Amino acid sequence: MKNQEEVDLYRDTYVRYLGYANEVGEAFRSLVPKSIVWSSYALSSGYVLADTVHKGAKVYQVDTTPQRTKNVLLSTSDTLIWQAFASIIVPGFTINRICAAVQFAQKRSTRAVLKQPWVSTLVGLASIPFIIHPIDHAVEEAMDFTYRKWTGYHPKAPLCGVKHE
Repeated sequence: MKNQEEVDLYRDTYVRYLGYANEVGEAFRSLVPKSIVWSSYALSSGYVLADTVHKGAKVYQVDTTPQRTKNVLLSTSDTLIWQAFASIIVPGFTINRICAAVQFAQKRSTRAVLKQPWVSTLVGLASIPFIIHPIDHAVEEAMDFTYRKWTGYHPKAPLCGVKHE
């Protein structure tokens, strides 16, 4: 194993942004057909499943203990839950509500420029960089205090002598 920390393709590179495709879809919800929005959720879900399979396969390859199946299950379930909340559920809901709040304000505005349909989309898109890291950290903390505490599993802890990402 390398002395340096391994780079996690799905969490430490630009691939991570595929998980936020649904946020872009939510930002455009007022301008595009619903099928486009749902397609953005399909893309994010594909990313989540790819990371889940990747993490499980990694554990499967290195774990030779009798608990291999359990460890693969813990790794994949931890990844699936974390990614579902950090990539799809919380950010999608957040952008949806930001855009809805802007649209609510637009209906009450008397300024013509603020009534343009693309204003909520721009605000939604501009919000994405500000919400992603706080959401990731909040989900990490929530996982540490709930699921990981309950199962005793943590993805960064040594398991079968190997550090997992």
